[in-house]
Amino acid sequence: NMSILCNNDILKINCCMIFSMRNQSTIQIAITGANGFVSKSLRNLLFKNKINVLGISRKNFQKHPSEIKIQSTNFLEQKLQNKLRNCDALVHLIGIGRQSSKSTFEEIHVNLTKNVIKACKKADVKKIVYISGLGVSKNNGSSYFVSKYKAEQEIINSGLDYTIFRASYIIGKKDYLTKFLSKQMENGVIIIPGSGKYLIQPIFVDDVAKIILEAIAEKKFSNKIVDLVGPQKISFEDFVNLFAKNTKTEIQKVSLDDAYHEAKHNPRSVYGLETLNILVGSYTSDVKRLKKLSDVKLTKISKML
Repeated sequence: NMSILCNNDILKINCCMIFSMRNQSTIQIAITGANGFVSKSLRNLLFKNKINVLGISRKNFQKHPSEIKIQSTNFLEQKLQNKLRNCDALVHLIGIGRQSSKSTFEEIHVNLTKNVIKACKKADVKKIVYISGLGVSKNNGSSYFVSKYKAEQEIINSGLDYTIFRASYIIGKKDYLTKFLSKQMENGVIIIPGSGKYLIQPIFVDDVAKIILEAIAEKKFSNKIVDLVGPQKISFEDFVNLFAKNTKTEIQKVSLDDAYHEAKHNPRSVYGLETLNILVGSYTSDVKRLKKLSDVKLTKISKML
């Protein structure tokens, strides 16, 4: 067994299972969407623990000195294949919450995932970790959730060892929800669709990075779908009030009908259609299963903000 020190928490990781008794310095993990919010936290954690990273992104990004960086548009380039051959696992972190004519859910979530699977198989990468969404199921008809479910099925049927995390809102300094609310605060008003009583169950980004590392190293995460949620459920209204505490921001409620009408007819609406579906869906989960699998002590909401 090997112990890794991460922000004063000890993650006891049995790397022998997956890394075949290899030296920690020879482990290499590939990360797609390397310039993204969750990716940056994960890359920082791996860098601190001297684990080698192959960062893959469609855009240029600043890398750590020890990282290998590669830009890829579809994950099928030969130059990427050559680099992937040295990787023990791939963490697939590309996703969008709002689609456009140039970036559809089908293209980003489904087609790119298919390509990532092909790349893993060609390069003999054995393990894939994927961040899906809390609320994903075969019965959820939302186009966002449908695309995520399709991506999950591609991974499950790929024959690769997988861990799929169905994540709630992942919170940190530059997460989607924080940026979304901060932008509204700049205009002096945060809009709450409907009652605001629907629940969210946010999880801290640094906790997510540690859990991903556990999932790569520990066999108990093998071929599992796990809800990635924080230790507390909170109404969106209470979350907004906590977020805007000690500011002069006005909290304004609008009817759900008006919010959905705006989302459907105004491409620049505050809340996009799928953003609303995810938010008012009140998606939460029992955190006990995650706590049973993971050794990470989950951060409370008050400490996230």
